[in-house]
Amino acid sequence: MIRLRAALAAASSSAVLLLAACGGGQGSSDASGDGPTSVKVSVIPIVDVAPIYLGNRQGFFAEQGLKLELVTAQGGAAIVPAVVSGQVDFGFSNFTSLILARSKGLPLKVVAPGAGSTGVGGKDFGGVVVKAGSPLKSAGDLAGKRVAVNTLNNINDTTVRASIRAAGGDGKAVKFTELAFPDMLAALDKGNVDAVQVVEPFLTTALKNGGRLVASNYVDTAPGLTIAGYFTSQQTAGAKPDLVKRFAAAMQKSLKYSGDHPDEVRKVLGTYTKIDPALTGSLTLPTYPAQVNAASLKTLADLAVQDGLIKTAPDTKDLLP
Repeated sequence: MIRLRAALAAASSSAVLLLAACGGGQGSSDASGDGPTSVKVSVIPIVDVAPIYLGNRQGFFAEQGLKLELVTAQGGAAIVPAVVSGQVDFGFSNFTSLILARSKGLPLKVVAPGAGSTGVGGKDFGGVVVKAGSPLKSAGDLAGKRVAVNTLNNINDTTVRASIRAAGGDGKAVKFTELAFPDMLAALDKGNVDAVQVVEPFLTTALKNGGRLVASNYVDTAPGLTIAGYFTSQQTAGAKPDLVKRFAAAMQKSLKYSGDHPDEVRKVLGTYTKIDPALTGSLTLPTYPAQVNAASLKTLADLAVQDGLIKTAPDTKDLLP
């Protein structure tokens, strides 16, 4: 897995070259005549991005004169340099990745929210699970234990630490191991780790297999936590404000439609993920908020400082639309 710091270093180099050349992004191109504008968006094939697929199928982007080209990536850390260098027009990422990138001076701008916590403990789309029979009963018990997260020094380990602190435990004492989500449940079963932080569909799979939820880390971190969003480079935002406006409008309509039609969200998952169709009906979906919760974004920035990911938090207002 590409580590965040390496990806951000590459993005920094790309940003320097981009700004030195004073060129616009190369991701989009206008069709001849009155045809739609092609726009490239880099996303991760997870539940969180269902609205952009569903909105595209509903014609919301076509209504704005946009023709989407969705490019999949493994994670937000890889998407950031693609956006900064102009390879794509927009990208999707969790907000901790964007905060870390912004702290390094990368010129990013959020244009629309992506996904958020349900805000309900025990009924969120992500959480920390232990196997049946584990002596661990709550987040506070995770202190000093081995917990798997998909990426070190990012949103999942900082929010797990927040859960531990909220339960009265020592957040610094937890021992994190980096594992891809598909590998976590096997590692938990073998005893290689004591707990795993997973999101859907792995959360539902773990619980169906007898696992036990000990923390809803996103819920414990902040009320109404906005976890991820769609962003562009400040270069694109400045050079193509109409494109950004139209994309944001289509995303807003897509987010609202998805929130109002969860059954259609579940159906569209089969078009871009490998989730077992037998599981889609029981998955807990994230929320698809109309706007970024600015207070929760600041909380993520403060946690990044508290946990040593960055020395100084950037002004998160600079990230927001």
